[in-house]
Amino acid sequence: MSKQTLILAIETSCDETSVSVVENGKHILSNSVLSQIESHKRFGGVVPEVASRHHVENMTIMIDNALQTAEKTMSDIDAIAVTQGPGLIGALLVGVNAAKALAFAHQKPLIPVHHIAGHVYANQLEQDLKFPLIALIVSGGHTELVYMKDHLNFEVIGETRDDAVGEAYDKVARTIGLSYPGGPIIDQLAAEGEDLYAFPRVWLEPDSYDFSFSGLKSAVINKLHNLNQKGEEIDPKNVATSFQNSVVEVLVKKAMRACESYGVKQLIVAGGVASNKGLRKALEVETQKRHIELSIPQPKLCTDNAAMIGAAGYYIYQKGIFGDMTLNGKSSMDLEMYSV
Repeated sequence: MSKQTLILAIETSCDETSVSVVENGKHILSNSVLSQIESHKRFGGVVPEVASRHHVENMTIMIDNALQTAEKTMSDIDAIAVTQGPGLIGALLVGVNAAKALAFAHQKPLIPVHHIAGHVYANQLEQDLKFPLIALIVSGGHTELVYMKDHLNFEVIGETRDDAVGEAYDKVARTIGLSYPGGPIIDQLAAEGEDLYAFPRVWLEPDSYDFSFSGLKSAVINKLHNLNQKGEEIDPKNVATSFQNSVVEVLVKKAMRACESYGVKQLIVAGGVASNKGLRKALEVETQKRHIELSIPQPKLCTDNAAMIGAAGYYIYQKGIFGDMTLNGKSSMDLEMYSV
């Protein structure tokens, strides 16, 4: 392997078309991201067919843009990394087939990357992972606690049993009449309101690291219906504060318990909800109390982007895990696949 390993990475798991060039899994030479939020906003959520069509329209433009920004050509690239899954299958197929075409045309190795592994390795782009560690993964489709003893050694110790935390945010946002995406708006409102409603905290079994947000979502919806029936005024700020306080308390306490039980010195946070200011502040306070190092990427690396795929792809490349021309997108995948 050359001293300098350049990976061109492609991410199309949902509604961002992104292409990046990453050096040695650490240095971002380019990270082009094209968001589709404005296209999906009128529908109140991501429409898979619309997302796929936008990826098709923009893919070659984004590849060219990433290479030009990095001041590299395909001859400089050592391998092509691509999100294989999980995600929207139509969107994934656009990225996977683009990566296969590049790999075939330029005779480059093809690296299949798990989307959540990418989110974890977004931290590596800013701060070295220090093993053993606990990763708290919080996104629109995932809520997990993962123990890592080494690179690519993922042990899922807790996961959501129903709604992911980001999904709960968007559903509650819709209920109180906020536009899509609702998560960032709730986070903003939560800083301005009061915790008047004391929504429930769902802990599950005493020793469980699993999460459940379906009951909390239902509690919010039922409370709003009751207030409407009584003709009482509803302040979205107070709903947002009450909801977010419940979510953050459960996420933080379970993450702290996992860190203590597994004896780790570093907690990393990954996924779009890692941009949430309320969650970030609460984690900073609690990790400082326990002398646990906290790593949370800057917001633009928390949301879907190809640089994180390039970072994870570098370690998969080192491990010698490659795909071929039969590689296909997968709507669901096991994060522990690299540990086998």
